[in-house]
Amino acid sequence: MNVAVLVKQIPDPERPAALDPDNFRLVRGSGLVIDDADRYGVEIALSLRDASGGGEVVAVSMAPDGESGGLRAALAMGVDKALLVSDPALAGSDALSTAKVLAAALARIAPDLVIAATESTDGYTGTLPVQIAELLGWPSISYATKVASADSLVAATRQTDAGSEDVECALPVLVSVTAGIVEPRYPSMRGIMSARSKPLEMLSVADLGIDPGTVGAIGAGEEVISAIAAPPRAGGVIVTDEGDAHERIIELLVELRLL
Repeated sequence: MNVAVLVKQIPDPERPAALDPDNFRLVRGSGLVIDDADRYGVEIALSLRDASGGGEVVAVSMAPDGESGGLRAALAMGVDKALLVSDPALAGSDALSTAKVLAAALARIAPDLVIAATESTDGYTGTLPVQIAELLGWPSISYATKVASADSLVAATRQTDAGSEDVECALPVLVSVTAGIVEPRYPSMRGIMSARSKPLEMLSVADLGIDPGTVGAIGAGEEVISAIAAPPRAGGVIVTDEGDAHERIIELLVELRLL
């Protein structure tokens, strides 16, 4: 089975985040890392490949300045090869523009199955997987907590507001998985060393046949016009129990519209 897994490369969460003062975009300098949410997707993709007895896993990403640190981490985990789309024209892309680019990259490699995280930890739109599926003309399974594949079918258990449900879908299909679905493997020293020699192809917007005027800030349907620092968190309320603490707590909950 040939599986593609989407890998978001984000600024290192261990470093302070910063916004560009001119356009209020998150500064994405050097040293991007793999989003923790995508480690679960990588693990699922590797497990499905191994269970099928053949095929390959390709990590697909879009990042500025040829950044590939997160992709190298996926390669070290066991991914076979990687595809990076990097182009100055993509700066300022919204979720839909990103979906157009990733869908074009996925169409180029034609996998049997695409695995994605539900949402990235630096964006939280939660819309990208279904947008890509729609652009590819594929069905999608969202919020999957368990994924298996056999006989050209994918079986998944997905989380819903009412509990969970079991679904099946014929390939090709895009599946977005929730965090905690599995325990991602840690790269071994051998995996880290072999990652350096694994194929990593880099493409531009032109390579994908995409009009630069339809992506990036030019093609975005939204624009951030201002940003302000979040106010400091106010101190909590201390309730001294003099026999009526429960009444005061109830009053506070009513004030906060929690009751």
